[in-house]
Amino acid sequence: MSSLHIEVSHGSPVPIYHQISEQLQSAIERGALTKGDFLPSEIELAARWGVSRPTARRAIQELVDRGMLVRKRGVGTQVVNAQLRRAMRLSSLHGDLMRAGRKPSTIIRAFTLQPADQQVAEALEVTEGSSVHYLERLRLANGEPLALMHNWLITPLLADTSSEDLQTTGLYEVLASRRVRPRLAQQVISSKAASQDEAAVLNLPQGAPLLAMRRVMQDDTGRVVELGDHVYDAGRYSVEMIVMDG
Repeated sequence: MSSLHIEVSHGSPVPIYHQISEQLQSAIERGALTKGDFLPSEIELAARWGVSRPTARRAIQELVDRGMLVRKRGVGTQVVNAQLRRAMRLSSLHGDLMRAGRKPSTIIRAFTLQPADQQVAEALEVTEGSSVHYLERLRLANGEPLALMHNWLITPLLADTSSEDLQTTGLYEVLASRRVRPRLAQQVISSKAASQDEAAVLNLPQGAPLLAMRRVMQDDTGRVVELGDHVYDAGRYSVEMIVMDG
């Protein structure tokens, strides 16, 4: 916390408490403040930021209300959540982690050709039993497991791709290098309890809450190219979307 720099603009139309809370949230999301860290007292923070104590208190309360901080009587204010907020768009988790200031890394658990079962064939609009690429990855953020991802893609999209390529680059970036441009996706988001295998891979207790996402993606020619079934640690991941009337 001593190295965390907060900039306050008294001439900005944005309330000062909100300026502070947004910078604190960014620090939590990029790992400068980690789960379990304690913040100094409101008096110390107010003095450090050059603001009044009520302003410091309100900034902290915003993050308490968002579930990212918790106040503990007699102990202090502690970071309890470092979720990655991911915007609803066609992008790779690898790229989103990079943009959020997290350090992504990937463990390739499977990368092979396999016959499409009925569910995969229907999603990809191919013949059941035809060959498809199957990819299973564990994605980590700052060395901590975040997501277990299963993907099926039509052949021969990844024919000249190595496991090393997929360890260092997001899947959609790999596809873009092959002139496959994601254009449209049908996506379903739900919750589930972690199975024994999922819990072991994500370093969570069995039954822990997971956010599950199923995506069927088309490229800019209208061709269905990918089916993804992903699960995320719900304590460290959320989805952000804009909803408009009409």
